[in-house]
Amino acid sequence: MSVVGTVFRKEVLDNARDRRTLFSAFLFGPLLGPVLFTVLVNVLVSQTVATVDRPIHVPIVGAELAPNLVAHLSARGVQNIADHGIDKLDEAIDAVEQGRYDAVLMIDADFPERFKRGETARVTLVHDQSRNRSSSRVARIRNAVSGYAQQLGALKLLANGVDPSAVQTITFDQLDVSTPAGRSAVLLGMLTYFLLVATLMGGFYLAIDSTAGERERRSLEPLLTVPVKRSSLVLGKMAATTAYMLAALALTLTGFTVALRFTSLEPLGMSSGFGVGAALSAFAILLPFAPFGAALMTLVASFTRSYREAQTYLTLVLLVPTMPLIFATMLNVKATSALMWIPSLSQHLLVTAVIRQETLPFLFYIESAFSTLVAALIVGYAAIRLYERESLLG
Repeated sequence: MSVVGTVFRKEVLDNARDRRTLFSAFLFGPLLGPVLFTVLVNVLVSQTVATVDRPIHVPIVGAELAPNLVAHLSARGVQNIADHGIDKLDEAIDAVEQGRYDAVLMIDADFPERFKRGETARVTLVHDQSRNRSSSRVARIRNAVSGYAQQLGALKLLANGVDPSAVQTITFDQLDVSTPAGRSAVLLGMLTYFLLVATLMGGFYLAIDSTAGERERRSLEPLLTVPVKRSSLVLGKMAATTAYMLAALALTLTGFTVALRFTSLEPLGMSSGFGVGAALSAFAILLPFAPFGAALMTLVASFTRSYREAQTYLTLVLLVPTMPLIFATMLNVKATSALMWIPSLSQHLLVTAVIRQETLPFLFYIESAFSTLVAALIVGYAAIRLYERESLLG
């Protein structure tokens, strides 16, 4: 253990002297990530709130044919653009495709006649569903027109002596059981991705320098000739890498804890639910992932011959642990005992549960930590066996 401690101190101090490397490892992930995440969330919140509160200006072709409909829309914040220069459907489609307008509302020329005869009158909404920015505005326009249609339908039934409730066979009620913290997980679910990447980036350069870097500088061969076990050398290197990864994780969690205090999710009916307690819980959950990441990066870097080659391969390694997170977010995967045996995915599910303020079985946390540490031992053993081979110096 004294050899491991000596190698550990040596690698930690050598990496600390390289200010550029230290700046990259502890700035781009741990500090820049929380700032960027907070800015993106604040922009999203401000745009969503502004869309809800501000009036929507949309060209209404044939507005003079349905003044009551136009008045109904205006009362609900959908304002007509008078001088829009659109007369035909092709012109409306062209205006939306070119981005001049988010949507165009077209009232058929026979709207008044069909309305007087009690027939179904047509109103066409032209929009581009692929534009996420305008989706909320289009939804407001659609809901306003649908509300007007429902009112006319009820009035038509009353005019014919029919109670509108007679044709309503089902009363549909919605009960949302989600909590503000649970709804915030939709946005804060990406937080685990930042945490894992920042953790790996903390030991990224040290893992390269202590393996491929020493081989390129030709200092690895004299080191391996020292009369100590090579396993002690590898363990010392991995311990130093783990220490830097945990430092990066702690710094990132601190950054998120501070940054999210400047993020107001209340206008969206959410609450961040990520305070000091949640940050400490996330650190404990991700703690076993650090030695696994250190062992994995050390193993991969040991196969490379130069610093640049190691950077190329380890950049791909950064993507591997984060891939399950993408699928879990897309498929809305729920935490199960079987998934706790998958490193990175289990940590993501547990941290998400902390953000949602959900209670999961304590066995899940034990399984996640145990499986990740077992994976770290397996990968670390593979790295040690690689260092024990004489071909390593070839």
